[in-house]
Amino acid sequence: MFLDKIKSKESGILLYGITPPKAQVEPLKVVEIAEKTLVRLHSLDIDALVVYDVQDESARTSEERPFPFISAHDPFEFAKEHLHSLDIPKIIYRPAGKFTQEELTLWLDDVIAHGFSPVFVGIPAPDFKPITSLSEAYSIWRKYQDTSVIGAVTIPERHAVLNDEDQRILDKMSSGVSYFVSQCVFNVDYAKRVIDDLVKTCVHKEIALPTIIFTLTACGSLKTLHFMEWLGIHVPEALKEEFKTSENVLARSVEVCMTIAEELIHYCAEKGVPFGFNIESVAIRKDEIEASIAMVNRIGETLKAQGLRK
Repeated sequence: MFLDKIKSKESGILLYGITPPKAQVEPLKVVEIAEKTLVRLHSLDIDALVVYDVQDESARTSEERPFPFISAHDPFEFAKEHLHSLDIPKIIYRPAGKFTQEELTLWLDDVIAHGFSPVFVGIPAPDFKPITSLSEAYSIWRKYQDTSVIGAVTIPERHAVLNDEDQRILDKMSSGVSYFVSQCVFNVDYAKRVIDDLVKTCVHKEIALPTIIFTLTACGSLKTLHFMEWLGIHVPEALKEEFKTSENVLARSVEVCMTIAEELIHYCAEKGVPFGFNIESVAIRKDEIEASIAMVNRIGETLKAQGLRK
């Protein structure tokens, strides 16, 4: 079980991440989308399904958003109502700062009652004034710590600029967080730097290392590449140029993700860091969805070959 693997700090965890249908999608169409999603997911050997909360991050930057923002259905309601036949844990993202403590308490009660796990995320823009702080949200969750786990987000790009991601991780660990899901990784050196500094800090403070789950996403087009960069994902210049000249951006990006996965498997094993992967599927194009499924299967086989999955 996902909960047991996190609590025992077992490596080789495999997640799959999706977004709910857009808010304007009619109820019957939502059912149809859910059924297609279930067909794909039932065949996957994954430990849990991540359902993201879609936020408008336009205020975070002055650069124009490559794709217009469209709100989506609530991730918890979508998973609860439409994905219940998928008998694996669901990890639900929630922007804690948008809700009162009373609202979060009621929400957590419902989430935990359904066997789901929460991940609280921060504010969508620096000038957004949170109603509830992350530390307050974690305090609300504390009553479930014996029977549940809570995750958080880690951003290697932020560490490259502020050099404090290791301390951010430790601060959240002190609030009960036991695993961290990264932003999509295309710069493996950034991810390694977080691991290096986290290991040093944890050893120095005699704190057990948390589980780090690296997110990987196939990139299907140059416009998608632009959007990833708009979101703050760093793509090294050499790789960016390679994508721009590639005859098949999607196929090349899958191979890049596989190379990154293999590199991180060996690096985390060497450093003694419990780890896993989250394969994101947030596109609507059929070929990109199929690529994400192929990535889950390939990474799963790679982990099995390393003795990290049965």
